Amino acid sequence: MSKESSRRGDTTASTFIDPGADTREGYVIAEKSRILARSVVGNDTVEDRIRQRCSIAVGDFAMAGLMRFCNDPVPAALAALRAGAPIITDIRMVRTGIQKKGHASEVLCALDYGAEIAREQEITRSSAGLIALRDRIPGSIVVIGNAPSALMALCRMIRDAGIRPAVVIGTPVGFVNAAESKELLRTIDIPSISNEGTRGGTPVAVAAVNECITLFIEGA
Repeated sequence: MSKESSRRGDTTASTFIDPGADTREGYVIAEKSRILARSVVGNDTVEDRIRQRCSIAVGDFAMAGLMRFCNDPVPAALAALRAGAPIITDIRMVRTGIQKKGHASEVLCALDYGAEIAREQEITRSSAGLIALRDRIPGSIVVIGNAPSALMALCRMIRDAGIRPAVVIGTPVGFVNAAESKELLRTIDIPSISNEGTRGGTPVAVAAVNECITLFIEGA
């Protein structure tokens, strides 16, 4: 069952910061996009903030209606960031897109681990990398934006082995197991952010985690 937050005061104020904007032009573009997204998506909860950013990331406000939040994931992500827990990604593109400023969490990519496991078990590199990182997963923020196989492997680790990340952001894209892997994630008693259907991808996953980081920087 999805559990969404109630209104959270200052975390949804009309002020705007973007830690990733390095120039005036970049900031102005981001601010204009956010103002439009607020007017279309709404701005009552921290989940609305994530819906806004994910919609901006794909240029389609339909994404807002596809986002799903289970077991209060935003507070779980903020607590993990306060603890300096690692952020573990499925592919390097997701790792590259994650905001590195404003927090102390190490950002790891599963593709940098588990090559031998992938060969031995004949599974995808992203799945093997998560298996290799199993000791780093408890308490971490796991962000899967591309690989349904990695999300399914993670769900099995949570369900069958009792390995519990702090929160899972799972938005893999595609026509083979993408929708199914996200549906599976939503059946597991773990804080998670996902979306329905075959859409998703790296931009959505990065947008979701970066908005959590922005909320963390704001002191939410």
